[in-house]
Amino acid sequence: MKTQGNYADINGLQLYYEIYGEGKPLLLLPGALSGIDTAFGKLIPLLATDRQVIAVEFQGYGHTADLPERPLSYEAFTDDIIELLRVLNISQTDIFGYSTGAGVALQVAICRPDLVRKLILASGSYQTSGRHLDLQTLFSPEFMEQALKGSPYEAEYLRTAPNPENWSKQLAKVRAFEGQVQDWPADEIQQIKAPALVIAGDADIIQPEHTVALYRLLGGGSLGELSMPDSQLAILPGTMHTALTQQTDLLMAMIPRFLESADEAP
Repeated sequence: MKTQGNYADINGLQLYYEIYGEGKPLLLLPGALSGIDTAFGKLIPLLATDRQVIAVEFQGYGHTADLPERPLSYEAFTDDIIELLRVLNISQTDIFGYSTGAGVALQVAICRPDLVRKLILASGSYQTSGRHLDLQTLFSPEFMEQALKGSPYEAEYLRTAPNPENWSKQLAKVRAFEGQVQDWPADEIQQIKAPALVIAGDADIIQPEHTVALYRLLGGGSLGELSMPDSQLAILPGTMHTALTQQTDLLMAMIPRFLESADEAP
């Protein structure tokens, strides 16, 4: 059951979030241009059957108004999420990050490892070089305006944003954000102790080699003493970036099992 949408006063923002269900917390962090519905609308009813699901909308996304003077950045998003967890009195949580949200989840785990129990990282990167080369074209002003016209992302923004007339301004800020060079040190990622489920589509904007490299940095790919590694890897067949979180059958076949596995350990 969904609670009414909530706003928290976070770092000068009125940060919007929704809470569903009861149980151990699972924080959902969306991707670029996504609000809660376009990122996780089909998954939330399934995940919330035995979890308290907390879904967030970043600065300028969905119901959360932009701060014109503050650029979009992983650092700012990460600070916002850490502060939200403090406000909600959540001392530890599982985090499911999709696209931009996966990067934020990684940064929370690096900056505040005590807050993170398990990570689900869907279509995430840690280096610009891991993204498909065609992204430069996809994030050009001309392509974005045309491709997103009438899209679910535009419709969600116009329906939920406090200032829907700022859609073009939001696209410009997202272009600037996506144009920043991402080059996070591998050794920082290797220090993350939280088990991770790393997911990508086989037709994703994240190159499969990069997804595998991230999985290995997070402790996957080795069989120490003939035991399974704590981290896991999934490449979803026939799946593009924008469709990944719509693959509910595939995701629900793996996510609950991954999240519950530690609870079964002695």
